[in-house]
Amino acid sequence: MLLAAALSAAVPAGAQSLLDYVGECVPFARAASGIQIYGDAWTWWGQAEGRYQRGRVPRVGAVLAFSKSARLPLGHVAVVSRIVEKRVLMITHANWSRFEGERGHAEQDVTLFDVSERGDWSMVKVWYRDRGGLGSSIYPAHGFIYGTPDRDAPATVRKARPSAELTARQPDYVGSLIDAYASR
Repeated sequence: MLLAAALSAAVPAGAQSLLDYVGECVPFARAASGIQIYGDAWTWWGQAEGRYQRGRVPRVGAVLAFSKSARLPLGHVAVVSRIVEKRVLMITHANWSRFEGERGHAEQDVTLFDVSERGDWSMVKVWYRDRGGLGSSIYPAHGFIYGTPDRDAPATVRKARPSAELTARQPDYVGSLIDAYASR
């Protein structure tokens, strides 16, 4: 019974599985990463300060906090599911592509490409289902929020535990590299 309660707490409301979720990116990222931050996606980077470690190096289970921009007025958050190579990741997130005309669905192991000049993940392109490849837009990002409490974090901040559904058993690494480098 405790196991069932723990599993249901890790899945956003209204979903049997993390990947069945339909809704906003924030509750999905919280459930997928285990990082306990609330509020609009654009506020996550600032809220993480003093609570969770942050940085510019991707790690599996970390949340990439996209900056607020004209195209993303509320920002966006996505969870790193795989590191493919130095400038290519796979993310698992919600509310990005459309499925049969509807936004909000979860997507697993989606290609994310670092297009920043310094290779610091401050500017990225994201795979977009409607296009069948990387979208043409470039999005600014603050960086990665790690699930490890900051050294100055209150005692109530616990180490995050990412969902077991964060990544597929056999993700398409080759397809991810093709998506990233064929579109340059």
